[in-house]
Formats: sequence, C-alpha cells, structure tokens
Amino acid sequence: MFVCKHCAGHFEAEAVIDASGNEFCCNGCKNVYAYLKSQGLSEFYSKLKKGEQNLAKPSSKHFDKQSAGSMFSKLLRRDENSPFICELEVLISGIHCPACIWLNEKALSNLEGVLELNISATTSKARVLFDERKTALEEILNLIIAIGYDPKPFNEVKSAKNSLSREHYARLIVALACSMNIMWVAIAVYSGYFEGLSAGAKKILHFAEFVLASPPVFYTASVFYRSALSSLKLRQISMDVNVSLGILSVYFYSVYAMLSGSEQVYFDSACMLVTFIFAGKFLQTKATQKAAQELENISSLFVEQVMSVKNNSRIPSISEFKPCDVSEVKSGDFVLLRSGERAMIDGVVLSGEASVDNSSINGESVPVGISKDDALLSGALCAEGSVIYKATSSFQGSFLNKLSKLLSNASFARAQIEELANKISSHFGWAILALCVASFVFWSAANISAWSGAGAFGIAISVLVIACPCALSLATPIATLVAMGTSTKRLVVFKDAKVLETLAKCDIIAFDKTGTLSKANLKVLSEQRFLPFDDGALLALASASTHPISKAVASYILKNALSPFSQDALENIQNIAGKGITATYKGVKIAGGSAAFVKSLGASLADEGGSSEYYFMYDNKLVARFFLDDELREGAKASIKELKKMGLKVLMLSGDKQIVASKVASELGIDESHGELNPEQKATLIKELQKSANVVMVGDGINDILALKSANVGIAMGSGASVSVGVSDVVLLRDELSDLVFALRLAKKTFKVIKENLFISLVYNALSIPLAMAGFIIPLFAAISMSFSSLLVVLNSLRLKGRL
Repeated sequence: MFVCKHCAGHFEAEAVIDASGNEFCCNGCKNVYAYLKSQGLSEFYSKLKKGEQNLAKPSSKHFDKQSAGSMFSKLLRRDENSPFICELEVLISGIHCPACIWLNEKALSNLEGVLELNISATTSKARVLFDERKTALEEILNLIIAIGYDPKPFNEVKSAKNSLSREHYARLIVALACSMNIMWVAIAVYSGYFEGLSAGAKKILHFAEFVLASPPVFYTASVFYRSALSSLKLRQISMDVNVSLGILSVYFYSVYAMLSGSEQVYFDSACMLVTFIFAGKFLQTKATQKAAQELENISSLFVEQVMSVKNNSRIPSISEFKPCDVSEVKSGDFVLLRSGERAMIDGVVLSGEASVDNSSINGESVPVGISKDDALLSGALCAEGSVIYKATSSFQGSFLNKLSKLLSNASFARAQIEELANKISSHFGWAILALCVASFVFWSAANISAWSGAGAFGIAISVLVIACPCALSLATPIATLVAMGTSTKRLVVFKDAKVLETLAKCDIIAFDKTGTLSKANLKVLSEQRFLPFDDGALLALASASTHPISKAVASYILKNALSPFSQDALENIQNIAGKGITATYKGVKIAGGSAAFVKSLGASLADEGGSSEYYFMYDNKLVARFFLDDELREGAKASIKELKKMGLKVLMLSGDKQIVASKVASELGIDESHGELNPEQKATLIKELQKSANVVMVGDGINDILALKSANVGIAMGSGASVSVGVSDVVLLRDELSDLVFALRLAKKTFKVIKENLFISLVYNALSIPLAMAGFIIPLFAAISMSFSSLLVVLNSLRLKGRL
C-alpha cells in the first residue's frame, strides 16, 4: 500500500516515482507536486495536515486559445476605456479549505498581468482582473489546472449549490431520525434508575445508544470536523474547533464508559449536541441562500444569443439577421428584437414598432410602445411586435450587464464593522479553549469527579459548546445580505455591503436638478432669432448631444425645420460635458450650449432670462436662443421633506443659472442651492463638503459622473446615462425619489440591526460563559443555547424584510 506524496491518497498500483524518490499515485499528482516545488509554493503542504489532505486528483485538461475562448469568453468583461483590461469570473472546483484558497491566490497573484484577485470561500468563485497584453486567458486557466484544481464556467455554480443543499438535508434527516430514537432509549435507561434495570439490559441499551449516536457524530458532524481541521492547519481556533472537541469528547468518553461497564454514558447528549448545532447551521444556510438568490434575479435575465447583423451602410432586412453570440455584438451593429425576446444590448430603434415590458429592470408593470428613434434599454422584454435597432454599446457596456456586475461583485466586499467583528472572532476561540481547560482544572482540584455528568468534564464540555463566535461572525454578513436582497426586490441596487454602512453614516445629500429632481422632460417655451440660419445645422448639432436641453431643442426644431437634416454633414464634433457642443457643418463653425459657454466663444449677451436657456451660434455669430422649462418629479417635495426629517442636510447642484436653481430649490423646500456649475465645479464642491461630513450625490447624466465618483456614496437614477450607472454605488432602477428615501432608511436600519446583532452575541457570551463555568448549564442545554443565539441573530436580521 502506497501513499501519494501530493494528494495523500492510498493506492496499491505501481507508484510513479520522481527523481527524489517521492511516490505518487499518478503523473498528474507528480506534475503538480513538481510545479509547486519549482514555484516556491511547497508551503501549501504545511498548511494541510499530513495524510488528511483529501485533495482531488489533478485534471488532465489543457486549454489552448480556441478552447479557452469558446468556454469562457462569455464570462469575460472588458473595460470600455481600457479594452485590454479583462475581468473573468470562474468557478474553481476542488477548493475545500483555506489552504486551497491560499494556494490559488498565491499562484495567480504571481502571474504577470494579474491586477486583482478575489476568491469567495463560500462559493469557490474567483474574480480575476488581468491585462491580456501580458497574460492570456488560457494561461490563467492552465495555471489553475497546474496547481491541482479545475476551472469551470461560473454558471455551473447553481447545480453545485443544489447538491450542497441536498447534502445538508440528508445530514439533518440522519441527525433528527437518530435523535428521536435515541431519546426513547435514553428514557428507558433513566427510568431504569428508579424502577430497576438489570446490568445486562443496561448494556444492551447503552449499545443501542452507541449505534444510534454514531451516524450523527461521524456523518452529520463531519462538516464541523473538516472546518475545524482547516482552521487548525492555519493555526486558528474557530467555533467549529470548540464544537468538534465537545462532541468527540462526550462521544469517546461514553465509548470508554460503555466498554468499562460504567452505568453513566452520554451518547444521547452527543447526538443531541450534533442535532441542535447542525439544525442551527442549516437554518442559517437556508436564510443566507434565500437572501443570496434574491441578488441573482437580474443575472437570470441573460440569454446567450440574439439576432444580429454586423454594422453596414443600410438597415438590413429581417431575412438577413442570423443568430449571434451576445458577446460578439458591438456598438453600431444591427439587432432584431421579436415578440417574446429580451433585449440584451442598449440601442436606438431604426424601424418597426413594439410594446416592451420593462418591469424586470424598473418595476413598471405597464408595457410601453417604442418606434423609430426611441431608446431601447437592455433587459426590456418585447411583449408584442418587432423592431430593428442599432446597438449603442457592446454587451459588456450594456445597462443590464453593468447592473449584473454590481450584484456579482457584492459578495466580495465587506463592511468595516464586519472586519472588526471577524477580528474579534478570530481571537475568541483561543480564549474559550483556555477557559475550558481552566474550568476543568479548577473543578477537578475541587474534588468534583472529572467524569461525572455534573462534574469537571461536563462543565468543560459546556464551556466549549456554549461559547458562540458563530453569532458574532453572523452579525454583520447576514444583515447586509438580507438588506441587499430586500433592496434588489425594490429595484434599488447596491454596489456592495460597504455602501450600506457608508450611506448610513452620511450627513449631507446633494442633488443634481435636471433628470433627478426634475423629469428631464424639457420643452421649448419660446425662441428668439437674431439672425437667419440653417435649421438643419441646429438640428444636426442638437441631435449629436445627449444632454436633455439639447434633446428638447432638437425635438422642437424637428417639428418646424424647413431645411433638410443631415447628421453626416457634421465634422470636428467636440462635446464639452455640462457646457455645450461645437462642430463644423458644411464648412461653417457652429456651437450650442449655455450662456457661459457661448460667452467663452465670444458671444455678447444683452440679457439672460430666468428659465433654462439654449444658445446657438452660427459662423461665430449668436443667431438664436431658446427658453425651456422642466416639470418636477412627482413626490420630489415629499421625498425632500422626509430626508430632512432624517436629519440630512439637502443641497441642490445645477448647471442652470442661479436664479433658476434658487426658484426650483424654494419650490422643493431645499435651503441651499448652487447654480451655474460645470461638472468639475460640482466635484470640487463635493470634495469641499467632505472635509467636514460624509456626502451623498444623486445624479443621472454624464455631467454628473465626476461628482458621483467624488462623493462618499454616488446614487444614479436608472434612466440616466449607462456610464453614470457604471460608476455609481447605488442605482435607483425605478427612477422614483421615494426609493432614495427607502435606500437611506434601509441603510440606517441595517446598521442599527448590525449593532443589535453584535450586542446580542456579546451579551449572550458575557452571560452564558460564566454560568457554564459555574456548572449551571449541562452540555445539552449549552448546544440548544448556542444554536438559539445564532438563530436569534438571523431572525433579527430578517426584520429588514419588513416595512421600513
């Protein structure tokens, strides 16, 4: 019988021997061992307890460029600004302990081109950010294989979760069945002390208890032992170490007592310890999975293929469209959306009419009609009709994908208070182990039998079991997970758990005006024309900008223009965010934008009105201005009132003139407003406010990006520019300001619940440990109490699902 040097598996076949005489069960194990040694990663084996690695056999897979691309290209996300920077999400099969995570992180981090790496211990999901100019996708995958693991597309995680759930059910059923039966036997044994029971009958009943207790102790509780071994390999004492020691001590003492003929055994206690502790963990897992599933709803909307035609000079006919992988569609390509299909790419409708259902992305239950020139947002479901539209982004840059990315990355980030709780918990195990030993020594010295039910042994076991760092560890993550699931159902998406904590601590909230406090549904009230000009030039210029004022002017001119409109005649387009746009139209310089912008270009203004205005310059001369007005969002005033009730200072930052900003602020009950701000000035003001307070910025457009990024928390309206959604910490998909109030209340309540959870776990331990050390709690009640404290934390966190 041989033992493999790498996986520690036993085998009888002829060994594979390396140059140093080490024996391996196969060439795969030999190669992995040699690779780890050559890369200086032999420390991995010291983190595994010799003979108990239980490592999976190395995979024989090998990826080349083609096979890697076909299997994983759909999971690659590219940075729009740096197309060589890729993000890969992959399931690393074979990870079962912290040592495995350490090895993968160490090996991948050393690979040139890997910029960032995160591995989730709960799902074995890895997120790798890398520069494909320095390292290729297949190199990353082959490195994972080289160290003995198997990379798989992350969409296989769902089946892994289901099998894990089935295994949990099986373990729980075994524990419950054995516990119910062992209690009947235990009742017979205890009754025998009063009614008389022969020694032979007692031995038979003790053996029956031994048989019934063994499956829960060695099958159900094996998850505790594996976790405990992993902790010990890393020189840590976790809750599972304490629980494992308690269960095994009670069980093996009972075996000793049974074999030696003692009348007192505790198989029932060992069985019930396992049942109550595992039931508590099972309920925690179910609550966590349910909350996590709520975060995956958006990802379930994805489809792999769309009907597409590559960019060409004309709108293709329906017969020309062919199935295409969604990841291959680029900006400018044509996409056909038919009844029953979901849009995966953002775009603008070129032909056709359809009714689309946006309920999955903004909660709007009534389908809306779309036709030529209407925007189509990814995630929309075509309920009736069909349209041909032109993609304005790739799938990676689509609105739906950016939302999915926010959700998928949420599990990697931790709140600061969670880091503190984990730090306390990491030292907790050693303290409890010390108190356990101290209790046993003290009560043994006090002449109380170390092996009696209420003696030193029982007291020590109670101390081991009752101490619950599990509740402390659960205090923050379960609350944030439930909160993020609750917010997702309300169509409020948080980037990660850190945002909840930061948002709860914010003191100032700053609003952009247009598109945020207003509907961005601007209309031209009137116009002034100073000189004759070509309407087609203005229409082409206004249509080249995405700013709400430009779009309103374009819509107004389109209804009245006499000159032909030619977008292709525009050249040298320069779009200055928040200010205006310049271009050359048929050889003539034209410009449009705010009063300050045209002034900077040399225009002379006699007066400025009190409403939003758009100025147009043709051939370096100011030729027209347009007066516009906007409608405030429904519920904006009530939402501002609620925010002020919560103790927040409310500001408004606007690019409009101060007189316009002050008028709107007064109407909404906002005490302080700042007008005539460009994007840089908005960001500068945010940074100035941050010197004395935490600031939230709420915006919707491209001109808000700098301010959103500068604030402690950036909140984007879902209808805003896709790029603003990508840089925000929170996205309000329904475009309702009441959801902003909801998000702030949820953040504050979550932070309050976290502090309550920490209080519950700390007070529980402060009270229960001294009682256990004093001998007032038997091991069985300790197990019930320990599970109850964890469940109390979970139930308290589930309050976040209620009304805020």
